[in-house]
Amino acid sequence: QLHLVESGGGLVQPGGSLRLSCVASGFTLDYYSIGWFRQAPGKAREGVSCISRNGGITDSADSADSVKGRVTISRDNAKNTVYLHMNNLKPEDTAVYYCARSSGARNPLCSLHIGLFDSWGQGTQVTVSS
Repeated sequence: QLHLVESGGGLVQPGGSLRLSCVASGFTLDYYSIGWFRQAPGKAREGVSCISRNGGITDSADSADSVKGRVTISRDNAKNTVYLHMNNLKPEDTAVYYCARSSGARNPLCSLHIGLFDSWGQGTQVTVSS
């Protein structure tokens, strides 16, 4: 059975850092691009970052402007895991963070258009507050 499970969220002070993990099971991660998204209360889900199936693309033109330069995405296919490292966190980064998969063939440029992602995790809460 296909699963994506996020972890690593929590409460962090402004200016701090977090590393989120997305562990995949039930499918071969190598064939998929993985995107990270977030959704704050009352706001639409937005794209944060994306990594292509071979790791050659580690950003997306669709990433939210507010996170650019503060996030790093990586993957370890042997561990079926994709990581999102975020630094210099701000209160406006508070949201539920989700990972999702997209066929590498269908989404070669790692677009963060939500319709290109067919499976989603349950999310992990990130709260940035002093």
